[in-house]
Amino acid sequence: MSKHLIEVTVNGERHSVEVPARRMLSDFLRDDLCLTGTKRGCETGICGACSVLVDGEVVKSCLSLAVQAHGRSITTVEGLATNDELHPLQQSFMECGGLQCGYCTPGMLMTACHMLARNPNPTEHEVREGLNGNLCRCTGYTQIVESILDASEKMRGN
Repeated sequence: MSKHLIEVTVNGERHSVEVPARRMLSDFLRDDLCLTGTKRGCETGICGACSVLVDGEVVKSCLSLAVQAHGRSITTVEGLATNDELHPLQQSFMECGGLQCGYCTPGMLMTACHMLARNPNPTEHEVREGLNGNLCRCTGYTQIVESILDASEKMRGN
C-alpha cells in the first residue's frame, strides 16, 4: 500500500506524517493523532458525528481522505477550548442540556462553530437549517438549538 507524506496543522499544532493513500481523515485524527473527540458514526457522511473544520469549512471526515488535508488547517472539538477555558458553545451545551449521550455532540459543536462564524445572530429556524447535516437520537434537537442560541448571545457579549 502506498504511503504519502502529509503536512497538516491540527488544532494549531503542525504535523508531518506518512499515511496510507486510502486512510480516511477520521481514522487519521482518531487513530494516528489520538484525537478521539471526532466520532465514527455512520461512516457514510449522513450522521455528522465526524464533522471537523478544514480551513474553516465543515467537512465530514469519514468521507475525506487524510491526503486531501495536506497543507490545510484542521480544527477538531479538542481545539475549541483555549487553555482551561471552554468555548462558549461547549459551555452552553453543558448549561442548556444540549448533550445527552454525547455521541453527536462533537459534530454538532463543529457545525455550530462554523454556523456562528458566518452568522453570529441566527434565528431558531436558521440554527435548525444549519444543523440539517447532523443527526441526534437523544435530544429531539430542542436543547441543542437552545444551546447554540445561548452561545450566540454569549459570543456577541450579551
